[in-house]
Amino acid sequence: MIFKSQLTGRLAACAVAATVTATMAACSGSNSATRTALPQIPAQQVIGATEGQLNLVAWTGYAEDGSTDKTVDWVTPFTKATGCRVQTKIADTSDSMVALMKTGKYDGVSASGDASLRLVYGGDVAPVNTSLLTNYPDIADYLKEQPYNSVGGQMYGVPHGYGANYLMYRTDKLPQPPTSWNVVWDKNSPAAGNITAYDSPIYIADAALYLKAHRPDLKIKDPYELDEKQFEAALELLRQQRPNVSQYWHNYADELQSFKIGDNHAGTAWQVTANLAKEQKAPVDTVLPVEGATGWSDTWMISSRAKHPNCMYRWMNWITMPKVQAQVAQWFGQAAANPKACRYTAKGFCATYKVGDADFYKRIAFWKTPVKNCGDDRGDACVDYSRWSQAWTQIKG
Repeated sequence: MIFKSQLTGRLAACAVAATVTATMAACSGSNSATRTALPQIPAQQVIGATEGQLNLVAWTGYAEDGSTDKTVDWVTPFTKATGCRVQTKIADTSDSMVALMKTGKYDGVSASGDASLRLVYGGDVAPVNTSLLTNYPDIADYLKEQPYNSVGGQMYGVPHGYGANYLMYRTDKLPQPPTSWNVVWDKNSPAAGNITAYDSPIYIADAALYLKAHRPDLKIKDPYELDEKQFEAALELLRQQRPNVSQYWHNYADELQSFKIGDNHAGTAWQVTANLAKEQKAPVDTVLPVEGATGWSDTWMISSRAKHPNCMYRWMNWITMPKVQAQVAQWFGQAAANPKACRYTAKGFCATYKVGDADFYKRIAFWKTPVKNCGDDRGDACVDYSRWSQAWTQIKG
């Protein structure tokens, strides 16, 4: 079932944003994720008078104001209800989000897990007082106090939505539906030479997730907490894969086009990409392989230097309302963080996107920033994000 017919019109804008933000990320020096002492930043205690303005950094499709499609607009009603005029800077990578938030020009960000800890330990975002968030009790419990949105039980944002990095494949090229990620990693895969992979250092975790299942001797427990031996094994798998990759993508419009014309036969994709491809008559399907998958769970976080904090808290309350959650989820193609959104979604949507499905959530290894501290008795033996970033550049060549 396809729910995304309106999305096609905004892919060109997304492609432009990709070029701008990728360039910024490359020049930002924002790839360090070394965990230091947690900055002592107080959480806001009350929501005061609105400041009349709100400046956001967001993924494309998260703050629609009707300019892309006049029927898709949850920003204008927010402004009418609160008096907060919204300006949104679109970012297309987590690295560029971190770089933009470091400028101090923005009040909040829709951060994915591979950016959030960098923002927390960099002192760029503040703890969130969840008692001020009226819809927080309705957010799925399994999205709260996770390693990518909290530290020591303190939330650093409010969950927005989430999704899996599925295995997508061309049904005409792979008539036998794959059940394992081996179609992506095996040197002699039937998709060899036509594999697509997500263009980000965080993709190293996809290799680690596969090794977790197929190389038990490595004793990988968490694909984002890799010691030197585990990290090198993941890099070796990526080097082996490199000759078979036809496309590294960070903008799903590019991946969509390559699947449509048949250049891609299999690889990592978001459900929204599959929905659009099917809508455009491409013979594709998705599967969650036996090894599970990586995924993304996004969090609205408030800047520690927010000039309009009261508008930002009002935005966090607005964006988690069931009806607004339904609008965002259906437009972008993701699971809503607030299951009450299902009252307002199209029939079958919540089943397709696994909204409120805790068992599905547990099968996904959600992005989080790799840091030196392994979180176990290994101590500071793990490889941090700065080295993930360096290694990724070398692998791609």
